[in-house]
Order: sequence, then C-alpha cells, then structure tokens
Amino acid sequence: MTRDAGALGAMFEALSATEADRVTALYAPLAGAVRELIEATIRTEAHDDVVAQARTAIEAVTESLRQRTRPAGVSYRVGDRPLPLGNAAVGVCNPIAPPVEVHHEGGGRCWTEFVLGCAYEGPPSLVHGGVSALVLDHMLGEAASEGLSKPRFTGTITVKYLRGTPLGPLRSEAWIERREGVKVFARGFIADSKGITVEADGVFIEPSWARDGQ
Repeated sequence: MTRDAGALGAMFEALSATEADRVTALYAPLAGAVRELIEATIRTEAHDDVVAQARTAIEAVTESLRQRTRPAGVSYRVGDRPLPLGNAAVGVCNPIAPPVEVHHEGGGRCWTEFVLGCAYEGPPSLVHGGVSALVLDHMLGEAASEGLSKPRFTGTITVKYLRGTPLGPLRSEAWIERREGVKVFARGFIADSKGITVEADGVFIEPSWARDGQ
C-alpha cells in the first residue's frame, strides 16, 4: 500500500468484501425505495385521508429504523477503495443521492450515466444549478483522486452553465488535465442527448499529511 493509500485508508473503517456486499444488498434497495417515496411525495395529488395515512405510516417506519443507527460521519472501505454510504452524490444508503455510479477508464478519466428526477429540480423541468455543481465536483474529484484512492480535495471549482440541464437521463465525464506538484487540475461536463449543458474545471490539492516526507 502506498503512503497516500494508507493515509486515506486510515479515514475509513475497513469492511471485508463479503460484509460490503451484505451492507449494499440490504441498504441500497431501502434507499431506492425512499428515493421513490421522495418522488411520489413531490408529485402526489392524493386525497387528504390518503396523505394522512401515508404520513402516519412513514412516521412509524422512521421510528423503527431509528431503533439502531450508526454514528453520523462513519465511512467504510473495502481494500483501498471507499464504500460511501452517506455521500450526497454516490452514497449507496443515501436516498438523496441520484445515485451516481462512477466508472473509471484509467489514466484519470471517468464517466457516469444517471437520472435526475423532480427532487433535483430548479427552474421548472430543469436541474437545479447547485445539483449540477455537486455532480461535477464529485466527478472531478473522482478523476483527480484516481478513483478516490488518493487524498486530493477540492481547492477551487469553476462551473460554466451553457444551457438548462433537463431532468431525466444524463451523462457526465471527467478527466485529469495536468498535474503541478501537489495540485491536480481536472475538467468535466454534464450532457443530455443533445450535447453538453454544463462544464467545470477544478484544482484539487493533496493535503500536507499525505505528502511524501511529512
């Protein structure tokens, strides 16, 4: 294990591959069900009695899930790879996450195809600009950190909105443009079926505790 990987790994609680599969298989479908609930809550025009019954049922389920909880901020890893549970972009247990499933091609390039529903709306039928920035910050970070295997964190990010991003299926790509010492420069975009809607470039910094000789 490299010094960088060891430093990053120390930030996460280790799980075996078997336990990671169990956690994902158990909790990811729950997050997916809640994600559908969020969509239904936004769009429902159900009658008063149906809404009241649903609220009572949801409150009861919420209370049952709170009977046993992990501490806030707990993160896991499998080998040298993080297993994000609560991450706002990719967390497998987070119903707020789209989620974004990132695929790495090597050489500091990655891509994802994902769907943003009405929970991510800004202007009517369009993605909120802050959500686009969230996705791009994560994607550029995935590229800059070489798949979250090296501790490189956002220093600055600039987002350029070319046109409105429609809700629905989207694609994002990111890549490393160059490296300068402890800085990694990354670029990326979000696109719909008609082309790029949002671009971003960012500078990612390797923290002092992860540098050789520190």
